[in-house]
Amino acid sequence: MNLLIVEDNAKMRRMIKSIVADLADEIAECDDGGEALSLYSQYNPDFVLMDIQMKNTNGIAATRQIIASFADAKIIIVTNHDDVYFRESAQEAGAFDYVLKENLLDVRRILQG
Repeated sequence: MNLLIVEDNAKMRRMIKSIVADLADEIAECDDGGEALSLYSQYNPDFVLMDIQMKNTNGIAATRQIIASFADAKIIIVTNHDDVYFRESAQEAGAFDYVLKENLLDVRRILQG
């Protein structure tokens, strides 16, 4: 399985990577939603793990962009925002799932099906 982690906090990116590393053949990373579309087209990941709040392009906008170009993309929002507005925005953008960072192990369960 190939993964793309889109997270602006390097420490959190490393933590997410350590939790999913044994499930992945390849993990690409970037720190901004604006880079996500380019990396998606380059790596064609099975899943994207996407933060919401990032510099330049946020995760909701990046999710919309990726889904517009790759309708079958599976994007899991991984965020601190436990808020109905963000959940609904992620769903409307086409996100596959929504996980709070405090529940990072849920990402493993989703990836394992």
